[in-house]
Amino acid sequence: MDMNIMKYRAFVETVESGSFTKAAALLNYSQSGISRMINDLEREWNVSLLERSRSGVYLTSDGTDLLPYAKNVCREYEKLKMEVDGLSGLTSGIIRIGTFSSVATHRLPKIIKKFRKDYPNIDYELVLGDYTEIEEYIAEGRVDCGFLLLPTAHDFDTAFIEQDTLMAVLPQDHPLAKLDTVPITSLCSDPFLLLQKGAKAEVAELLDRSGIVPDIRLTTWDDYAIMSMVESGLGISILPELILKRIPYRVAIRPLDVPAYRNIGIAMRDRKTASLAVRKFLEYLPLS
Repeated sequence: MDMNIMKYRAFVETVESGSFTKAAALLNYSQSGISRMINDLEREWNVSLLERSRSGVYLTSDGTDLLPYAKNVCREYEKLKMEVDGLSGLTSGIIRIGTFSSVATHRLPKIIKKFRKDYPNIDYELVLGDYTEIEEYIAEGRVDCGFLLLPTAHDFDTAFIEQDTLMAVLPQDHPLAKLDTVPITSLCSDPFLLLQKGAKAEVAELLDRSGIVPDIRLTTWDDYAIMSMVESGLGISILPELILKRIPYRVAIRPLDVPAYRNIGIAMRDRKTASLAVRKFLEYLPLS
């Protein structure tokens, strides 16, 4: 890699990770090597980019102004490299994917396994987050594409993948667990554990549309934390069916009498300007 590009990457990764140590691990360099590259940039540009302290590193005002340009140079270099590699049969590259836990656990492994058979030298970086964070990762160029809920708040290039049913999740000995379907109006009498991923709140919106005011005792974006608490009898919840596959928790899962869904899709800033590796990867997704 061109050394100047490597310096820009050292700068960007140090800011995003918050430390020289983490950036060094990500880029497979020594901590001193990362520090030296950033010092070189500061000397070449005659500016101070970072403030160093025991608690981490922070952008200076000059660093804040220059960071977006450094990020853009790194993105464009990756695109150039992948296009060059594509001319010789996509022999290398990296795909950065924003995703939430259920897709990362139950959809991506099979997709990547199939893609890797045809393109074994492509690497992947999975960046986990909630729906709002993934949208921001895409907008900022932190990831090449991301799985999230449709519609999106940003004007992205999107494609629908699947409809995921929302299910009632109950302790196994709960009276409602004896029913084939759970009346949504019956969810007011128990402590309710609310799943809310960022600004997207499909469960809260469902309850609001149904005129339900649950006794909310906990709000979290961690699906597995909710399942563990339901298993312990601390409350009931509504979770997407996709995350409920192959779970170790002893809970009862029942459909609601008012069917509700979340629409999962893939999004990117612009498919036309995406790297060759990303465009090929999209061909392996079950797009509708």
